[in-house]
Amino acid sequence: MKNGYIQIKSAARPQNGFERFKQLVRRSLKFELLKGLWVVFKVFAADPTHTTVYPKERLPISKRYRAIHKLLRLFESGAERCIGCGLCEKICPAKSIRIETYLGEDSRKKVRDYTINFGRCIYCGLCAEVCPELAIVHGDRFENASEQRAHFSIKDDMLSQKEAIRLQKEFDGFGAIGADADKNVKQTPLAY
Repeated sequence: MKNGYIQIKSAARPQNGFERFKQLVRRSLKFELLKGLWVVFKVFAADPTHTTVYPKERLPISKRYRAIHKLLRLFESGAERCIGCGLCEKICPAKSIRIETYLGEDSRKKVRDYTINFGRCIYCGLCAEVCPELAIVHGDRFENASEQRAHFSIKDDMLSQKEAIRLQKEFDGFGAIGADADKNVKQTPLAY
């Protein structure tokens, strides 16, 4: 031991092909390679399924996951929940939501066109939080592939189908009312 250093004697480096072959045989016969392969085989044999077969199986998605938007309908009438207030359009930082409204025959605001450009959307969830009618929520569909940009903003794809209104569940994910929402409502002095 000189100046705090420990001298380690290492084997001489092989000089020719035959010495390299001898070194390979010597290292292989120590069974280090076989020991490593045995460990890998044990782990593989213990649980052979480490992956999910994607189209057939899907991993569970968190309720807080912000995926492709959904436009919900009312259970009773099947009408669209969106009242055309425009809050989602105003709060969107990416300016990806566009709403066109008009006055109906009953002098109420109606929604003519509602589009979300998913190519621009940053999936922040602000539109779902600000919606007073819970008309827009983030659904559980995360596949967002298309060959054309026009497919990224089709309202009919986002809107719940009238035929499947009975199958529509009240969404309990991001942007929905919590289970304890009724306890959090406080009556004001000017309750109407």
